Amino acid sequence: MINTREVLFSATVYAHLAAFHKPFIKLLQDKGCEVYAAANPDHGRKEEIEELGVICWDIPFSRSPYDRANIQAVKELKRLFQTHRFDLIHVHTPVASFLVRYTAKKCGQGPVLYTAHGFHFYQGASIQNWLVYYTAEKLAARWTDGLVVMNREDYQNGKRLGFKEDESLFFVHGVGVSIDQYGVRGDANIRGQLGIKNSDVVITYIAELNRNKNHLFLLRNWKGILQHASNVHCLIVGKGENEEELKQYVEQNELNHIHFLGFRHDIPMILSHSDIVTLLSFREGLPRCVMEAMASQKPLVVTNIRGSRDLVQHGINGFVVDLEDDHALTESFIKLIRDPKLREEMGQASFERIQPYRLENVLLEMEDVYMRYLSSARD
Repeated sequence: MINTREVLFSATVYAHLAAFHKPFIKLLQDKGCEVYAAANPDHGRKEEIEELGVICWDIPFSRSPYDRANIQAVKELKRLFQTHRFDLIHVHTPVASFLVRYTAKKCGQGPVLYTAHGFHFYQGASIQNWLVYYTAEKLAARWTDGLVVMNREDYQNGKRLGFKEDESLFFVHGVGVSIDQYGVRGDANIRGQLGIKNSDVVITYIAELNRNKNHLFLLRNWKGILQHASNVHCLIVGKGENEEELKQYVEQNELNHIHFLGFRHDIPMILSHSDIVTLLSFREGLPRCVMEAMASQKPLVVTNIRGSRDLVQHGINGFVVDLEDDHALTESFIKLIRDPKLREEMGQASFERIQPYRLENVLLEMEDVYMRYLSSARD
């Protein structure tokens, strides 16, 4: 057990902490720590963090490194650090983590741990991204006691930044997935509600509707897919800034069998009624929706990018296609649509490959990392 220690979690918005880090907050609370959180409340879900017994400090972080609101964020951080001395600070998201690391070290705080959910510099990223974000991380490395990464490419970049394997650089299997909640069909008649026959093939695309998620890669090839198999439907799950643009594209191009479901709380149910899951992003860290699909025993079609290719092995539990390779994308879907046995085999392979990413396994991995920095607080 640990004597009462104060630990701070920080991210740009509380919604990030609510979506990914509640199990880790509970882990530290169970170890006897008092947990605080510092984030921007603008995207909601702050109440979910407070319900855990976490003390919240609102900080006006901005995702943009150029936003002057971040100056005020630093001022608010200084106020927080003047009144609390944290035994461990765990930071997330690029801009907020940079500001917290800088201010924490300037104010003499305890060790700072940073989880990179996907560096903004990566293979194929723009020169501007490398100049801004790699330079920022290289600078911030001196204020970072430990770096946690979740894909192979980021692990190598962590070494380039000067972190040492198993000393200050740690690989964990993402944020974990609760496998037991997936794979149960339940009574929801999702297909019936959408007019989809049980014999039809359902492709599901779960992602925020923004440019990075690259929905147009699928939509511009949709007619070609339907020419080979007319009994196919696509469920687009999520909301975002590109929603109207995507809906207009579907309408103007008269694309049939496309269903926009918006933001949903019943993702396990939707996945259970899906046959294929896809994610065609330009950039990912380690995509949660792909892990959820694997836990639901589904085959996948993903783009050949960091994170997605860590989870999907081409030809084993799905297909990995190069960005903008229209032919490979269409061919991959057609193979899966036409071959139920292949879908079943790849779905089973997905389930086998997701086992190391179980939440209980990731909690053990993170417990080991946390204890390295809190070991001095043991009884």
